[in-house]
Amino acid sequence: MEISDIKIRKTMQDGRLRAVVSITIDNAIAIHDIKLVQGDERMFVAMPSRREENGVFRDIIHPISANIREKIEEQILDAYNQYIQ
Repeated sequence: MEISDIKIRKTMQDGRLRAVVSITIDNAIAIHDIKLVQGDERMFVAMPSRREENGVFRDIIHPISANIREKIEEQILDAYNQYIQ
């Protein structure tokens, strides 16, 4: 799996949400509305989700393995850091 494009769609300074991001995988699949969130100790990626009737949020797309999640997060954080400089 190769992330072929990362677009920082929107950035924010207030609150914990720092950016909304779209990525393209293998020049074939686009994933929109990935959120970059400032946590208590570090920034992290939150995958697109929706709220169920009971109020619980559930990811509508997500990496299966921790290794792929780390790879996606690292590349998004790198792109964000370059974007804000």
